[in-house]
Amino acid sequence: MMDATEERLRERGLRVTAPRVAVLQVLADHSHVPADMVASAARGRVGAVSTQGIYNVLTDLVAAGLVHRIEPAGSPALYELSSPNAHHHLICRDCGRVTDLECEHDIESCLIPPKTHGYAGVQAEIVFWGTCPECQTHARDGRATTERRSNP
Repeated sequence: MMDATEERLRERGLRVTAPRVAVLQVLADHSHVPADMVASAARGRVGAVSTQGIYNVLTDLVAAGLVHRIEPAGSPALYELSSPNAHHHLICRDCGRVTDLECEHDIESCLIPPKTHGYAGVQAEIVFWGTCPECQTHARDGRATTERRSNP
């Protein structure tokens, strides 16, 4: 019986390799994580994999539509498994926590421009920014958040 992860890779025309399977498993367990955290967790599953190897895997998985890359301003790129449901992201300005927001509108009105002016491969990403409840509490208590939280 073929593993679901392996089947997803083959369906997208990708070879099944230990690093690809490990990255997909990491992203199934953790959402909105930077490449260095993906690399660390993947190495914990398969042993030695170069940083460049992880970046290559992520690039291949994004190109195949299995992984989604978000690029919040002022932050490293974050990775998550692709979802068939359109969603946006809400990011805390203080700690970097990312929350998924389901798209409540017709996807075309949100993400597809009425004109592309000849551009190819047009895609959109909607990111909302705010301060999460935890950081609001810290601010009220007089404690400043100085480091962005990681959420592996």
